[in-house]
Amino acid sequence: MLKKASKIIGNNLVFRDARVDDADFILALRTKGKAGKFLSSTENDIEKQKQWLLKYANDDTQAYFIIQNKHGENVGTVRLYDQEGDSFCWGSWILLDGIPSTYSIESALIIYSYAALLGFKRSHFDVRKENLSVWRFHEKFGAKRVKETTLDYFYTISENEIQLSLKKYIKFLPHELDVDF
Repeated sequence: MLKKASKIIGNNLVFRDARVDDADFILALRTKGKAGKFLSSTENDIEKQKQWLLKYANDDTQAYFIIQNKHGENVGTVRLYDQEGDSFCWGSWILLDGIPSTYSIESALIIYSYAALLGFKRSHFDVRKENLSVWRFHEKFGAKRVKETTLDYFYTISENEIQLSLKKYIKFLPHELDVDF
């Protein structure tokens, strides 16, 4: 069910499948920006990042995207993984500091639209408790907190809540996705 797209075109954003030559950008996002502190730890080692991306290229259990603006500038990353029946997990969602706030809404809408295109109906994910703005964002989208640990909140979002959010925020993604496989 999880299928990698080479490119997904939204309204103002384009998702492109991650490649080995993205290692510098990804590593900088994960280790230098303030968002990196809310992710699983990443060793600041470019060779390990390249090796991970090489392994990813042959991994059909996840899709990892570089998020670009319409000018082709890299502005973030996001990943779909951990399929459980008709539910998918998404994470590694990092956007550069200082980009338009609308990019977070559009990128979430692209994720949910793409996942629906692949046949997924629901999603599950976790957010660091300290990452207040992100877990609030997900709750505004209709995600329900289902459990917690010392570090994380765990969420699910239903097909109905996803569809309601796609309608509620339609001005951020007013047309169907253009997807190249």
